Order: sequence, then C-alpha cells, then structure tokens
Amino acid sequence: MADPSSYRPKPGQIPDSPGVYKFRDEHRRVIYVGKAKSLRQRLANYFQPLVNLHPRTATMVTTAASVEWTVVSTEVEALQLEYSWIKEYDPRFNVKYRDDKSYPYLAVTMNEEFPRVQVLRGHKKKGVRYFGPYAHAWAIRETVDLMLRVFPVRTCSAGVFRNAAAAGRPCLLGYIGKCSAPCVGRIAPEEHRELAEEFCDFMAGRTGTHLRRLEKQMMIAAEDMEYEKAARLRDDMDALRRAMEKSAVVLGDATDADLIALAEDELEAAVQIFHVRGGRVRGQRGWVTDKVEAVSTAGLVEHALQQLYGEEDGDAVPKEVLVPALPEDAGAVSAWLSERRGSLVSLRVPQRGDKKDLMETVARNAQQALVLHKTKRASDLTTRSRALEEIAEALDLDSAPLRIECFDISHLQGDDVVASMVVFEDGLPRKSEYRRFQIKGRAGDTQLWHGEGQDDVRSMHEVVSRRFRRYLAEKDRTGEWGGPADGEAPSGGEVPAEGSGDDGRPKRFAYPPQLVVVDGGQPQVAAARRALDELGIDDVAVCGLAKRLEEVWLPGEDDPVVLPRSSEGLYLLQRVRDTAHDFAIRYQRSKRTKRIRTSPLDAVPGLGETRKQTLIKHFGSVKRLRQATIEQICEVPGMGRKTAEAVVTALAEASPTAPAVNTATGEIMEDDGGGTA
Repeated sequence: MADPSSYRPKPGQIPDSPGVYKFRDEHRRVIYVGKAKSLRQRLANYFQPLVNLHPRTATMVTTAASVEWTVVSTEVEALQLEYSWIKEYDPRFNVKYRDDKSYPYLAVTMNEEFPRVQVLRGHKKKGVRYFGPYAHAWAIRETVDLMLRVFPVRTCSAGVFRNAAAAGRPCLLGYIGKCSAPCVGRIAPEEHRELAEEFCDFMAGRTGTHLRRLEKQMMIAAEDMEYEKAARLRDDMDALRRAMEKSAVVLGDATDADLIALAEDELEAAVQIFHVRGGRVRGQRGWVTDKVEAVSTAGLVEHALQQLYGEEDGDAVPKEVLVPALPEDAGAVSAWLSERRGSLVSLRVPQRGDKKDLMETVARNAQQALVLHKTKRASDLTTRSRALEEIAEALDLDSAPLRIECFDISHLQGDDVVASMVVFEDGLPRKSEYRRFQIKGRAGDTQLWHGEGQDDVRSMHEVVSRRFRRYLAEKDRTGEWGGPADGEAPSGGEVPAEGSGDDGRPKRFAYPPQLVVVDGGQPQVAAARRALDELGIDDVAVCGLAKRLEEVWLPGEDDPVVLPRSSEGLYLLQRVRDTAHDFAIRYQRSKRTKRIRTSPLDAVPGLGETRKQTLIKHFGSVKRLRQATIEQICEVPGMGRKTAEAVVTALAEASPTAPAVNTATGEIMEDDGGGTA
C-alpha cells in the first residue's frame, strides 16, 4: 500500500488549466483516468488526509504510485481525451458501463448494390443504416415481415442471392410478393435502392407521407374500378399501421430523443435508455456497473453519455438527450455531442409534461433492472470483497489478492501434457489474459520427458517457471521496478521497441499476481513455490486446493487450512480452480483430437487432401498403401514418380499405429478397411 504523499507533485508544479490526468500503480499500469477544468484544484483533492477521502478514492490513491497529466485547450478536448484513454487503458477504478447482452438492431446494408434488410448484433459497420436496438430479435422479424408487403426489399444472404441469380428463379419470398426479386432482374438496381430508402424513411418515423401516398393511390384505383389493386393497397396500409402499433406513440410532437435514467445504491448503478424516434419508442437498452469510484449522479450521467455516444456520429446522436441530472461540465458535454452529430444537440432535464412522465417510466425500468440484477447476480461487489478478504485472512496475506492466477495440468495417461493459466481480477474472470502451455520438458534439459509418466509435479514446476520467467523478462525490457528514469535509455543504451514501452497498457505476463493457486496438494504447491524461489520472486503468495476434501495447502505446512463450507473465500477458490481445470481439459482434448486425426501422409510435401483420399480409395487402407511399390503408386491417377517416392519414404519412416481392438470380444482388428488419410 503506497503513501500518497510519496508521489504528490510539488506545490506549483501542477498547471491551473483544463486537462486529463492518469494515476498509475507500481507496475506503471494506468488504474484511473479523470479530467478537470483546473488540474491544480482537482488533483489537490486526492492528496488530503485519507480519513477525509471516500473509501473508494482512498483505495485508489493508496494503490497508485504516481500521477501524470496532459494539458488541453478546452473542456471539450478534455472530454474527448478522457474517453479515448478510458477505452485504451481500461482502468480498474473507472466506472465502465457494460451491456449485459448484445442487443439486436434492424440493419439496412445501403453500402451494397442491392441493399439487404437483416438483423445484426455487435459493432456497427460503415455504410449500414441501423434502427433500434430492440429487446428481442423476434420483434424485429415480426415488424419486417409486415413491412415487406409494402417495401419488398431483399432479405436473403449473399449465397442465396447468387444461387437464385445463377438458377434464374427467385426464392419463395419472390413468388409471394415479399421480395422484388432483384436477383432475376425483376427490378432495376436504382428502383430497388429507392425501395430501401423508403423502408428506411418509414423506420425513421416519417410514416405519414407513405400512408397518405398509399391512400391516394387506393382512391384512384377505386375510381378507375381497379378493385383488386385498391384492395391490395388497403391491405398494405393495414400492414403498415400494424407495424406502427408495435411501437406506441409516447411523445405527440414527433420528437427524436434519447431518455437516460439511473437507479443506484452505494455499490452499483443501473442505467436505462429509451430511444424515441418520431415520437415512438424504437429501442431500449440498459447496463449495470459497479461504482468502483466515488461518483455522483451527474458523474454517472456523464460516463453513460461517453459510453453511449463515444463511437457514434450523425443521426445516431439524437437532437435531444434527456437526463436525470446535468453533468458538471454540461456545456462541454453538449458541445461534444453536437460535434459528433454535426448539428446542435440539446442536453437537458425534463421538467414537465409528457417528457417528464416518460422519464419517470424509464427510471422505473432502471430501478427494476437494478433489483433484478441484485437478485440474479451471485458475484456482486459485496460478496466478492468478502471472499477476497476471507482468502487474505486465511492465508495470512498483507492485503486482499486483487489478482489471482491459477494453474492446472492435464494429460491422458502421460500423453499430450498441457497446462492452463486463468486470471481472476477483483474476483471476476479476465478471459483475455488466460494462457495455455504445452509441456515439453524440464528447464535446461534437451530430452523431452512428457512421456515418462504422469508427473504433474514437474509439469507444475515447469509451467510456473515459464510464466514468471516471461514476467521477469518483460519487467527487464520495460524497465519496471527500479528501471531508468523517464527519458533515460536502459542500461547498455538499448531503447525499447515502439509499442513495448511505458504506455500503461497491460502486457502479456507483465502484471504479477498477488496469489498463485495450483490445482493439487502439498507436492504441487511445493513445486510452484520452488519455481518462484529459483527465480528470486518472494512477494507472490502460493496455495493449492486439493479436490478430495477441498483443503487449502500452503508451502512448508504439514496441515492444510480448512475453510468453512459456507465460506465465500472457499467458493471463489473453487471457482478459480474449476475454471483452470476446464480450460486445461479443453486444450488437452483439442490436441488429442488433432493427433488422432493425423496421418503419415500429412508429412508428404505437396500432397493435398484430394490426392490423399484418392490413394486411400485406390489401395483400401494405409496398411495396404504401405505395402505398395513405387510403380504401383504411380499407377494412381495424378501421382508422379517423385510424389510416389515421397509417399513411400514417409510411410517407411512413420511407425505403424497400434492395432485396433474390438472392446466387446478382445479381437485384434486388421487394418484392411478404409484408413484415415
């Protein structure tokens, strides 16, 4: 735990101007990013006596080991830079809203020659118009099915489109009138694009124009006594009205706005957004976040706006954004939103009327989402904190292990020995830092030993050694922990390569854990501890969790630590151990499957799958192919003498596989059937 006074800037060193600041921990990783109108005033707040700080702020400043800042010209620039750094560095102490799922959008691919209507999730693509998000994909499909009657836009995939064009026949939708069949030339590209534009206009809320046009056409058809056409137009109008009814009118003035509401308690906050277009609710989404920093409602609103519109532009940013509380720098945030939209954006708190009533509805949705999240989430912040504290107390650690790494060994009777490393930070899995290892041999030995038997202990020693050797190498390369001062070259004059220096991003194996957990008992724990001692690492704790009685073993102890069965700390250790076990098994199975599917013919250069299958089909099995002469192989269509010689050589060098055994009778089965190529 660092003393904030040890890295506090000197008086007068901090400029009194707008800017963005970063707190880094002792490993130079960025843990918090903030912005301020006045850097001097804001940073001074962090260096008060700890008793005057909010507990979360106190935790952050004691975890940090340094602070740095960047001066900008305006508050808008500070807002943009803060968002960019939060996205780049993913600081642990910043509020980050995360979708609890990937919401579906209705997308129209205007970047294609024949635009396609489809349901899409994930990142937005350039040249595609999006409508939504929607709570359920089926809701989109129901709406599209109604609208295709009036706007028969293509909905098929590229493969179906090409096949229909090659066959000269449209798909079923083309026959029933729900596709204009551009694949067979029933409609010109320009006319189809116009249809897609009308579809987008209707979805964007400009519905009255299309309904009036259809009504006029229906009246003309009736006057001309074209009653079938008039009936069809009447049905088209009914279909559009049913599509409109799926999103009720909530604002009578055809408003385009996003309404954002919050529900929060001491530990967490839920945000709900209603997307209103043309006075109708076109989409809804929500997030829940841990309040890892001391932040007010206004601050939460600002973070939500950054997350929601940080990568949007144009019409994706509405003309009006309604919030429960204005951010501290409301003018700067409004200017930033206007810049992203390309025109003025109004950011305000609704005070009366329909908009205030709708905001109350959004707030009720946020409150319900928070309650539901609390009841469903087993690993909430309080539980995780209690689990980490129990582990620290049981293992006699100086502080809670914020980063835990767990190692497990997996093999099948001594073959295909692999290891896994999983990472949990703040009690949650960090899947991007999971690693897999192929166990090859003892450090310093050239002889492979993975076939010598089920030696989990030596495998554990090897994998822990390899992981922390990489850590030490990364530490030396980047100059962490006592490296050269800023601006100086490392010893020997070597300058770190671009992208590998002091940029605050987490590197592979560069960030050490506070606790290493191994799947096993005393022997595995002793092997892991010995590996760390050999590398001179004495500030990383080690423990093992044995499956039989779920006992926690410590290095050098004859008796295990027994945690209560109801302990949150034991539950977290079990979850970490089981995750590492599953990850290792999946890797081991994939290697075994790959090995089983290999063939001696794989080693023949230039021999592809087609000629492999031809050889097997011609001779009947690999065994009979192995008995064939070069001349006999040359008789196979497509096989030259050089390739035939390579096949004979590869089969001669490869040892025959063990004979197959019928498990029911014990009979040895001859390999004279079809082999595996």
